[in-house]
Amino acid sequence: MAAVAATPFRKTETYTDTKRRDDVRGANIAASCAVADLVRTSLGPRGLDKMISSGNNEVTITNDGATIVSLMAFLQPAARMLADVSRSQDAAAGDGTTSVVVLAGSLLRRAECLIAAGAHPTAVADSLHRLAARAVEVLQGMAIPVELSDRDSLVKSASTALNSKVVSQYSSLLAPLAVDAALSVVDPAHPELLDLRDIRIIKKLGGTVDDTELVRGLIFDKKASHAAGGPSRIENAKIAVIQFQVSPPKTDIEQSVIVSDYAQMDRILREERNYVLGMVKKIKASGCNVLLIQKSILRDAVTDLSLHYLAKAKILVVKDVERDEVEFVTKTQLPADRQHRPFP
Repeated sequence: MAAVAATPFRKTETYTDTKRRDDVRGANIAASCAVADLVRTSLGPRGLDKMISSGNNEVTITNDGATIVSLMAFLQPAARMLADVSRSQDAAAGDGTTSVVVLAGSLLRRAECLIAAGAHPTAVADSLHRLAARAVEVLQGMAIPVELSDRDSLVKSASTALNSKVVSQYSSLLAPLAVDAALSVVDPAHPELLDLRDIRIIKKLGGTVDDTELVRGLIFDKKASHAAGGPSRIENAKIAVIQFQVSPPKTDIEQSVIVSDYAQMDRILREERNYVLGMVKKIKASGCNVLLIQKSILRDAVTDLSLHYLAKAKILVVKDVERDEVEFVTKTQLPADRQHRPFP
């Protein structure tokens, strides 16, 4: 009878190399802290301005955190994430873009110290989440509610936000303008849904900051068309915005049509005149006396013939309105019950 000797099981020790993992974590924290150090000196009323030169030789001088990080080309993913935090703060509050980056950099430095002392990264992350929740509770407890009807408090808040900007010496002028512009477009029932795209800033060369004013309406860079002797000034305007061409149609493909008969040529010209005249009559029947025409890339938005008929109808024409401005124009000029109303 054979005997089998039992060999005792020995547990083998394995070595896990964590140096690479620690190096990646340390590189991410170092990159984020570098971004924080970059904008730290521009924080506060005594913050320094940064001069940034882009690749197309454009020079920007600013101390706004969101502007600084948006103009920088970050290669490190963690640094880009910190830049996204600054942009999110700018979109949510419009201020504190530098503070949020500096605060995030300081928290990452303390987290690095805890990890070096032996704390697990997951435990550190959970602690930061609890810290954020507690910080929100403290801030809500010390916050002072501000009503939209309290214009003075809103102006003081806007002045505080401008005190750390390049235009801080003009805060007494710009703060009331900013508050009045926001109050003119906000819905009192839903103040949190304020869309800043409803406020347009028009820049003009040759003036100073003291010339800044608030216009409750719309400013066009383009002038009215005077090619056919149409009106240049309209009172009690009824404005129409169209996104089609007031000109004869063209073929879908590029081709040439040769007409050798004068009678057929006259027929083509007559049909073009009737086509354009029919469109002008429909526009006139809508009751408008000011016509804004979107810029077209397919063919001419208006021709000399259509401008002639529109001038005869006493309609002021502004052509070549950019496509991205059409929505802003309609929200500014047309009342809600007439937006996107088709012509008869």
